[in-house]
Amino acid sequence: MPKFIALKKGGLSLLLWSVIPAAFIGPGTVTTCAKAGAGFGLSLLWALLFSAFATLILQEAAARITVASGKNLGEIIALKYKGRNASWLKMMLFGAVAFGCAAYQAGNILGAVSGLMLLTDVPQAVLVLALGLVATALLWLGSIRIIANVLAAVVFLMGVAFLVVAFQSNIGPGEVLVSAVSPSIPENSELLLIGLVGTTVVPYNLFLASGLSKGQSVSEMRWGIGLAVLIGGIISMAILLTGTQVQGVFSFQNLAQALTNGLGPWAEALFGIGLFAAGASSSVTAPLAAAITGQAIFGENDEKWSVRSRQFRLVWGVVLFTGLAFGLSEVKPIPAIIAAQAINGVLLPVVAIFLLLAVNDRRLLPEKFVNKTGWNVVMGVVVLAAAGLGLYNLWRAIYN
Repeated sequence: MPKFIALKKGGLSLLLWSVIPAAFIGPGTVTTCAKAGAGFGLSLLWALLFSAFATLILQEAAARITVASGKNLGEIIALKYKGRNASWLKMMLFGAVAFGCAAYQAGNILGAVSGLMLLTDVPQAVLVLALGLVATALLWLGSIRIIANVLAAVVFLMGVAFLVVAFQSNIGPGEVLVSAVSPSIPENSELLLIGLVGTTVVPYNLFLASGLSKGQSVSEMRWGIGLAVLIGGIISMAILLTGTQVQGVFSFQNLAQALTNGLGPWAEALFGIGLFAAGASSSVTAPLAAAITGQAIFGENDEKWSVRSRQFRLVWGVVLFTGLAFGLSEVKPIPAIIAAQAINGVLLPVVAIFLLLAVNDRRLLPEKFVNKTGWNVVMGVVVLAAAGLGLYNLWRAIYN
């Protein structure tokens, strides 16, 4: 988001990259990772390790494009696919990101409200409408700096709580290590498996990483991304380990109880507030990400796509109100949140393929920034693995 976040130099720039883990440690990550731990123990831990690796590879490529060209990922795509015949390609990419953001938004609203409902008896509809009004006001005013600060605070508070409880687990480091490098797909875990990928390798975070890297050197960018992915990966794994301590049927109440068992009675309030804060902040980030993607692809320097333009506000408005519609419905939050992550896991290869093509285009990038053969092999494996998991999940959904 180059137009909205001022980049700091030196060590402070590393802190800015905390926006990345904050952006994907939301209700979706908490729900999907904890559910995976509660339902399948450490069996799906390898999927989180793969997802963190994929995030590192894909975000580095997106950011390297910007470091090399001075243009963000959306601008590069707009340059690469010019003319009327390429319009459908840009529409497909934008559609994948926007649809994914809308799916996330449903989970964001439901997660935020679920957090509040652990603390209050206020009807769900009232909470949803109040959250919708606040999100609309923030998006209308464009208070992006405030959003970034809230995201960083959420990562810190939620991360510390889950890390402390995870370290209290009876599971030994050796067992964790073996599970992290031993792929397995337990029966009925397919939706959670692709959900773990979708909630970690967030497609719109590729655009965020691209924007954050503007003005940095390659080494500075790589240190920042490495730190961000390390933080996010550790927190996600801590949430999964905490999930293994959930007793009974998985629910937010039982997850809060697992935190309470490890930290004390105050932990339930911390979890409720943290889940709300994660959902509320993400409720602004997801619509904004969709609108910025549209702006970058279709009209970076066009007044018709300015922050206060009708098109820009229409995109974030559609995504925001999609989430509000789910929040006002009777849909159960946990299945809906997990399904939203899975949808993004299926859509991820679409964005990743465009990224792979762009980072190999010598017409757009200087030779030293173009992917080398080894890097293409690694990116290709990541894209194929993500595509394979997505197609496998679709096949299971259709034929089972």
